[in-house]
Amino acid sequence: MTDRPFPARAEKVATFRALHQRAGAFIMPNPWDVGSARIFEDLGFEALATTSAGFAWTLGRLDHCVARDEKIAHARALCAATRAPVAADLGNGFADAPEDVADTIRLAAAAGLAGGSIEDAKADGSAYDIDLAVARIAAAAKAAREVDGGFVLTARTEHFLRGGSDVGEAIERLQAFETAGAEVLFAPGVRRLDDVKAILAAIARPLNVLVGIPGFAIPAADLEAAGVKRLSIGADLARIAYAAAHNAGAELMRSRRIDAAGIDAPGLDFGRLFG
Repeated sequence: MTDRPFPARAEKVATFRALHQRAGAFIMPNPWDVGSARIFEDLGFEALATTSAGFAWTLGRLDHCVARDEKIAHARALCAATRAPVAADLGNGFADAPEDVADTIRLAAAAGLAGGSIEDAKADGSAYDIDLAVARIAAAAKAAREVDGGFVLTARTEHFLRGGSDVGEAIERLQAFETAGAEVLFAPGVRRLDDVKAILAAIARPLNVLVGIPGFAIPAADLEAAGVKRLSIGADLARIAYAAAHNAGAELMRSRRIDAAGIDAPGLDFGRLFG
């Protein structure tokens, strides 16, 4: 890491917002700890986002088994360690009531985050009634506008992740969230380019597409050409890291050795990144 001063949070917010407004799409990887955040920043990624599942795995837990104070502390650590803007997967805002979701946004901004997402699913995975889902986004958007320095709010519908296939239902929710004040919209689990294009035709806000998901095969160039502004990875990078550790450990058990040549990464300088 260099000795350049870290930008203020308001500057990170402005940078993050500008990424959604320029031509083309940007890729936002999802670090699961400070070390991976520094690696991705060093590789040149312009913004980062936390991964709910990836962070939970670092604690030896499943996704959605992390408390709000733990998530906020995790976000604060990532923001303090990187110059790039960091957004967070804030799940359902760790609450059902709109006023409590607004509190989560205020805590997220205080932790240094430039943005974050609120989804329309309860802790058990079932969908909130549309009226309550919209009220929750409206409360979050109001809090985002009022915090010093601003906050880029992403509203996401879990329609496809819940097994839904009707793009019209996803669009109905996204349009309602746009009207409620969300700056960015997100429907993780969409896998068809035609559905992506239908969503883009129906909204005026930037769209995030989750490309790190089983069965996803739309080329990034096609998404960018369609008008998608942000590509995120989710837990895939964390899954790859854990799989590598598992495979190396299994090899160690079998042969009592690890082939270092097979795992070394050229250009990965731990002294420079972590010293």
